[in-house]
Amino acid sequence: MTQTIGELLESAADRALPVVRGIDDGQLGGGTPCAEYDVRALVNHLFQVVVNFQALAAREEVDFDQVPEFVAGDWRGRFGDETARLVEAWSVPGVEEGTTGRMGLPARTVGLMVLGDLTVHAWDLARATGADFVPEESVVDELGPGLAAMAPQAREMKVFGEPFPVGEGASAFERLLAVTGRDPGWRPTGNPGAAGAFGTTGTPGAAGTSGTTGTPGTPGA
Repeated sequence: MTQTIGELLESAADRALPVVRGIDDGQLGGGTPCAEYDVRALVNHLFQVVVNFQALAAREEVDFDQVPEFVAGDWRGRFGDETARLVEAWSVPGVEEGTTGRMGLPARTVGLMVLGDLTVHAWDLARATGADFVPEESVVDELGPGLAAMAPQAREMKVFGEPFPVGEGASAFERLLAVTGRDPGWRPTGNPGAAGAFGTTGTPGAAGTSGTTGTPGTPGA
């Protein structure tokens, strides 16, 4: 049985929140697998995605052109609050019906975009800070085919990099990361910023949503 976007986001959030909450202030300036972003910038970007995709669930307009500074005060607690609101927004009955955003994309496709961001950027942050991160299997199963289908257009827009070569023994999640242009073996030392990182191959601050279509920085818009 196909899971709803709300259910998938709840699973993804359960895995992402410990990573974000575990980031030490001293790690905010460190590099990430997203070559254009340090840890602080990537947290700000992910924060913006989580907030804006609540609005997209409600068929409201969003602006990705400017990234506010979210990393201030109790930002870890606020990230948890906003993620809970994201899950709630995508759990409303009928939310996956019809289209949303300026591009008029199918609502479920837009929901998969934020699911991709929450999952892949949680991995980015975990690798950057030394945290453990294992995504929910059902989330990977849903995202794998979706990101693969979106990849050609995403690469044309410089949202995905060229696929990273992985061996036959690669896991489903490693293959998913490779589709976005990431090296699944990336570590802070020895590989500072994998080329073509998910959503960060263009202008710094561009929205790094999976399968972004249209103008970079306006996922699903």
